[in-house]
Amino acid sequence: MQKAYDPKEVEPRIIKFWEDNKVFAFDRGSDKPIFSIDTPPPYASAEHLHAGHAMHFSQFEFVARFKRMMGFNVLFPMGWDDNGLPTERYVEKKYNIDKSKTTRSEFIKLCLEETKRVGETYRKMWTDVGLSVDWSLLYTTISPFCQKIAQKSFIDLYKAQRLERIDEPIMWCVRCQTALSQADLEDMEKNSTFYDVKFKFKEDGSDIIIATTRPELIPACVALFVNPKDERYRSYVGKNAIVPIFDYEVPILEDESVDMEVGTGFMMVCTWGDIEDVNKWRKYNLDARLVIDDKGIMNELAGKYKGMSINETRKAIADDLEKEGLIWGKKDIKHVVNVHERCSTPIEIFKAPQWFIKILNKKRELLEQVNKINWYPEFMKKRIENWIENLSWNWCISRQRFYGIPFPVWYCKKCNKVILADEDDLPVNPIEQKPKKNCECGSNDFEPEMDVMDTWMTSSMTPQIVLKWGEKDSMMKNYFPMSLRPQGHDIIRTWAFYTIVKSYYHENSIPWKDIMISGHGLDTKGKKMSKRKGNIITANDVIEKYSADALRCWAATVKLGSDLPYNEKDVVTGQKLLTKMWNASRFVSQFISKSKKPELKIMDRWLLSKLMRLVKISTESFEKYEYSDSKREMENFFWHTFCDKYLEIVKYRAYNEDDSADWTLYKSLLTILKLFSPIIPFITEEIYQKLFRLEENTVSIHISSWPEFESEYIDDEIEESGDLAVAIISSLRQYKSRNGMALNTPIAKLSIECDGEAREKLEKMLEDIKGTMKVENIEFGKGEIDVEGYKIKLGIK
Repeated sequence: MQKAYDPKEVEPRIIKFWEDNKVFAFDRGSDKPIFSIDTPPPYASAEHLHAGHAMHFSQFEFVARFKRMMGFNVLFPMGWDDNGLPTERYVEKKYNIDKSKTTRSEFIKLCLEETKRVGETYRKMWTDVGLSVDWSLLYTTISPFCQKIAQKSFIDLYKAQRLERIDEPIMWCVRCQTALSQADLEDMEKNSTFYDVKFKFKEDGSDIIIATTRPELIPACVALFVNPKDERYRSYVGKNAIVPIFDYEVPILEDESVDMEVGTGFMMVCTWGDIEDVNKWRKYNLDARLVIDDKGIMNELAGKYKGMSINETRKAIADDLEKEGLIWGKKDIKHVVNVHERCSTPIEIFKAPQWFIKILNKKRELLEQVNKINWYPEFMKKRIENWIENLSWNWCISRQRFYGIPFPVWYCKKCNKVILADEDDLPVNPIEQKPKKNCECGSNDFEPEMDVMDTWMTSSMTPQIVLKWGEKDSMMKNYFPMSLRPQGHDIIRTWAFYTIVKSYYHENSIPWKDIMISGHGLDTKGKKMSKRKGNIITANDVIEKYSADALRCWAATVKLGSDLPYNEKDVVTGQKLLTKMWNASRFVSQFISKSKKPELKIMDRWLLSKLMRLVKISTESFEKYEYSDSKREMENFFWHTFCDKYLEIVKYRAYNEDDSADWTLYKSLLTILKLFSPIIPFITEEIYQKLFRLEENTVSIHISSWPEFESEYIDDEIEESGDLAVAIISSLRQYKSRNGMALNTPIAKLSIECDGEAREKLEKMLEDIKGTMKVENIEFGKGEIDVEGYKIKLGIK
């Protein structure tokens, strides 16, 4: 072993070694038990991975390596999510393209070229992080096969009557020009103004005060509501009010949902400001006055404000109301609004025909499916339960974009019948192809569906994509549900929920047995790292400076499900671990021997007893996906028990060719390397190849056997004896240090004052105390120096 460890030389070489030897290949012909991972397919919409990505993927990658060593045939695929809005926005931004000013085919071509390029870049970046995926299983969600899977899902759902196309209010992003689902939204606090606006009661011209933050929706007002229990306004119900500026009448109605304590007790209903507006519009069959078009521009119903943007109209109407004395009061506020998570634009509610998957009528059944899955950590399950219980919209799967998977649908121009593609023809593009048969009405004049599917329509099928749903070589029968879904907590409401929906609807099953929820990687200020926000620490920069193993050490410092701020000192700590491991291994390499197990001496049995406790803890922690617990225990053992204590104590025997010491060094170092190998795979592989591969006759440490818990080594009395010896040796070191003595300075005589029980234990350890601290003679007698933590005193001459 060379004197210093050089990760810049080692890591690329080890990556090539793994690839050349197909160390991580999934073997369909193996009779080993299967452990399958439903790997998150990252959006192919960036030039760099950030440390948060590396953190998340490393955390479940630890599990993949652990399971291989536990004897599983690990199905660990990779995919790129390269269809839909994230890719479109990436291309628009990179090339400064206005999608409305280019052709559909030109834009799609550019998206395909970019996703191919980004995919190649991503593969190298993930490989550099140490991801042990089987790259032969790579899929891309825009590929013909994935399009076929998504379209097959649509057809199955349609035939099962779980789909509907309705012309209903939908959530809309005026910036991205597309419909959204409820899961596409996030809350954002914004500055706003609360206006108290004067409407007129038609009957006597008295003022009715309406509180609103959106004066631009006043021309969309279709009714005012009061609570039927509100004595103040009982005489108003059934009569009309006059809308200010626009001077038209709206009815005054009653509904128990109106909060009498909010504002003045009057509620303005528009078409549409929020879900409450939609609910009352439906319930009372109100008129529709859509004043905002799909681009966020006011239409003719807005009168003189036609052609203005939403924000321009808000200010203009507020100013005009003030000029005419129609503002009763106003105050600046901060309030939370729903915005599109992709661009942070406040959503509008628009009306256009859209495809929906019906989920609101299946809440109870979906909650039952959630409870069949093992959640790690358990408390994360509450998030999806709350999400399902509070759902108020069906899943809108239509997107008014260019780049995505087409709906396999045409509409008969004569009778409006929906025409589905034949499954044998999938994937299809209805814009470029026509149905093979005429409509039942005899017509052959069809209109293609121009919308594309929500990207989650495909991503929700990742288990089926990996297992080749519907194909001749399908693995669904044997491997579904999959073993594990690892993902971030931010997409529980999307990826986890939608995959559960699809698996229940298609297979009447849960999609995976376990789900492992990771936190976010945070920047140095505690904010979530985001490509969109530009606050990322690039993973490859960290690797270049410190190494992939050091980055992975940082990723393993946090408990599963918790967010982790990037802190360079934690990466430096990881780098120090690598240096210590290399140096300790290099020292041990002089002595290790896999000869026949000799009769072990007490200090060696002390180490092995503690080592077996570590094996048990580490194994149990990994089984529960609590990699950080394992890492913490391993580091503590390696630094303190093995290096600081055992190596210093056993050194004198190792130099004297002691069989017990040599055999224990072999077994303990190999065990330590294996326990650490899922987290720091590069350095452990390098040391294994140099010191253990030939003896173990295994190609790689990562497909060698995980350390077995050997309970026969556990011995409480031996550990107590060893602990006493360690405490005395530590006190002697401190004594020499305080007195300016070199550690190898001989001690002529050591007196140990202790009770009979301690003496009985220490009598077994005198040889190692003498040899370690160069003590010529030990006796039990009077002492004056306290041994910290024990009722023992030492006398030193």
